[in-house]
Amino acid sequence: MIPGWFDGTHLLGTRCTSCQAVFFPPHHGFCRDPRCEGEELVEERLSRRGTVWSYTNACYPPPAPFVSAEPYVPVTLAAVELERERIVVLGQVKGLAVEDLRVGMELELTEGTLADGPSVWMWGPPR
Repeated sequence: MIPGWFDGTHLLGTRCTSCQAVFFPPHHGFCRDPRCEGEELVEERLSRRGTVWSYTNACYPPPAPFVSAEPYVPVTLAAVELERERIVVLGQVKGLAVEDLRVGMELELTEGTLADGPSVWMWGPPR
């Protein structure tokens, strides 16, 4: 799990206290919005649900140094627009194949394990 990005139940982001812009992954120091001069960002748990903005599958294993399962199994990926924050977060899809996905369908944050062992956020069907 990437420390500070995901706590097992929520993605963790930051919100600018000046303009209220939300960022993922979390960021500190200054607001990334070029129109804002804010420097105070507070950590925030992000929405667990969102809608599919785009999706695809990875039919070929990644090149070294990345690790993939042997034999390689295609991975489904979805870019999900978070319900409240309206930002798009990319993640692997768990429990659905690429042919099950549609733009606009609802997905929910879940957790899964990558081929090389770490736990990460994933998107799955709403419970």
